[in-house]
Amino acid sequence: MRQACCLSTLLLLLSLVARPGSRLTAQANVLESIIEENRDSLSRWIDGVDSFEIQVLYTRIDRKDDGRIELSTHRWGADSSQYFYPASTVKMPVAALALQRLHELGVRGLDEGTPMFHGKGVSTCAAPQTSVSADTSSITGLPSVEQYVRKIFLVSDNDAYNRLFEWLGPTYVNDALHRAGIDGGRILHRVGVGGFDTEGHACLNPVRFADGYETLYQTGERYDPYYDPLPRVQDQQRGVGYTRNDTLIDGAFDFTHKNYLSLRNLHDILLRIVVPEAANDPFRLDSSDYALLREAMGQRPRESSSPRYAEPDNYVKFWIYGDRQEDVRIPDNVRILNKVGWAYGYLTDVAYITDGDVEFILAGTIHTNANRIYNDGAYEYERDGLPFFGRLGRAVWAYERGRK
Repeated sequence: MRQACCLSTLLLLLSLVARPGSRLTAQANVLESIIEENRDSLSRWIDGVDSFEIQVLYTRIDRKDDGRIELSTHRWGADSSQYFYPASTVKMPVAALALQRLHELGVRGLDEGTPMFHGKGVSTCAAPQTSVSADTSSITGLPSVEQYVRKIFLVSDNDAYNRLFEWLGPTYVNDALHRAGIDGGRILHRVGVGGFDTEGHACLNPVRFADGYETLYQTGERYDPYYDPLPRVQDQQRGVGYTRNDTLIDGAFDFTHKNYLSLRNLHDILLRIVVPEAANDPFRLDSSDYALLREAMGQRPRESSSPRYAEPDNYVKFWIYGDRQEDVRIPDNVRILNKVGWAYGYLTDVAYITDGDVEFILAGTIHTNANRIYNDGAYEYERDGLPFFGRLGRAVWAYERGRK
């Protein structure tokens, strides 16, 4: 059951309805100018752009009186072909594709609110799997695609993503992204859960959708060994060491079987959600799907009743507010529809930002792992990562408000 929207959210959704006639415009690199004008507060990252492996994309969105939407995208940063770990940002496309898959199945009575149950496989590689038959955070007490989508965006819940991944499988996820024009990435595995090796991630739980005692749709246990080596992505083995079972091991950490989406991939996935008419190959979603995604992406945890959370407003909002205190209250007129990721020293945020007067997209990633040792927990998120997102986000926001 869909939650009632507050007035500000309804106004936001209306503002997000793109009109036909979108086109991409080419202009001078405004992002470089903004960064240079704010050198005093950004000098550490300007001077260390390569060592921090920073990449940023900024897209201006201009809606014309005749209905056209003009987009102009500007880039700043290090080599875009270099690997970075996208962490939880991969949850964004999987959430959208779960809604798309429901439409493709075309099963009568099957929708985003249908109870969804996970079993546990019996094969050798299924050993780490766990089953799910209830969700105490839901007002119904049952898990569903809708509940998992909301949990993904409200607090970046790992289990919610893992359950959708286990249902869809990597072959469907990657093929669907390719059909939507998102190429050069791969989504291969669960996140934030132990016990799975490469083969284990390819072993997928049996999943059943049911209405009471009636099974509407189900998939059995599957082995789905999708893999793409991404030969054009550089430096997939990183660093000088890593820890395993509390033991430091010398040598590069191997990311060749880890998830990857480029910053451009993430930017374009977000664009397909917030301004689908501006994309050549949008996802196959209807208006209610977009409303669910946008509401979940833009809400603060305190605004949600199912699931209910106590996390602060800026918990998963890096741009503008990431370096603010936890008691910060984001103004009601400001909405940030985004997905963040943080792991292995990488911080990433891709966001659509609006305050009613302006709207723009900011996507960025930074590597805060000074000792280049992975899995040791010694990352500089608070010192080097969140201040970068906060300061640059406020600088771009100020520019946008001045431009309008």
